[in-house]
Amino acid sequence: MMAWPDPRATGARTYPGQAGTSEVFDEGLRSYMLKIYNYMASGVLLTGIVAMLFARGGMDSPAAHVLLGGGPLAWIIMLSPLAIVFAMSFGQNRFSTGTLQAMYWGFAVLMGLSLSTIFLRYTGASIATTFFATAGAFAGLSLWGYTTKKDLSGWGTFLIMGVIGLVVAMLANMFFQSTVLDLAISAIGVLIFAGLTAYDTQKLKSLYVHVAGTDMMGKVVIMGALQLYLDFINMFLFLLRFMGASRS
Repeated sequence: MMAWPDPRATGARTYPGQAGTSEVFDEGLRSYMLKIYNYMASGVLLTGIVAMLFARGGMDSPAAHVLLGGGPLAWIIMLSPLAIVFAMSFGQNRFSTGTLQAMYWGFAVLMGLSLSTIFLRYTGASIATTFFATAGAFAGLSLWGYTTKKDLSGWGTFLIMGVIGLVVAMLANMFFQSTVLDLAISAIGVLIFAGLTAYDTQKLKSLYVHVAGTDMMGKVVIMGALQLYLDFINMFLFLLRFMGASRS
């Protein structure tokens, strides 16, 4: 989650009069959200292209030799995206907007490398089907989070605890190797990141009134795109466990 405080949790609300006329405010808000969605969609597209190219050739591809073969390089590729997310999250106030942009694109490329193995494990048709199902669900959930009058700020703690629980359960299942637990983790994961999609969209909308016309808006756009990217990718990966058809 982004380090900026949630305006909804402190009683702040988005009123048109706070940023000039209603028309000016609405136009600015739409432009701001569109920038976030454009960055997020471009990042997902870049990740997909890199993943497909790295896995091209199947078991003779660089993905098979580097990632499935193990070794230090495989661990560097798999852990680098997480390191960049932490660096962006904790250093967002120190980094310039340009630096955050470069880190975001680097993150998208590294995610493509690390996710390339899904093209070795699942059929292309099932990956495409899952992707479009995720895209439809994401669009609907984000639209609901943007338009709903319901305050979703109370979801934050519950959803964050859910993510922590998921990580613990996934680590535990590495030892238990339980199919039932794996299915439960996948189902809960889809629900948690579906909730985060709506929650984060509303939070980003609420932040606009605080950053409009300031130097912080560029940073909020990049960090907001990163957050929505993570919501989308995680929902996709958990859903792929249900919808993905194995190549074997």
